[in-house]
Amino acid sequence: MRTNVDIDDDLMREAMEASGLPTKKAAIEAALKEMIRRHAQRQALDELWGIGWDGDLEVMRDETKLGKTG
Repeated sequence: MRTNVDIDDDLMREAMEASGLPTKKAAIEAALKEMIRRHAQRQALDELWGIGWDGDLEVMRDETKLGKTG
């Protein structure tokens, strides 16, 4: 897809230097992929939020309560 976008020259130069990518296209594609990756990561964390855990951490920490006495 061909798209024309006005991007700040200093911002683009800094992004290319930071990423080590040789072209504007590569820098923009890398930024878009990173944004998508972070969005997916946030969605995964949101889905996990509130699941909870049922257990007794003190029992897990104390081997004698787990029956491991030797």
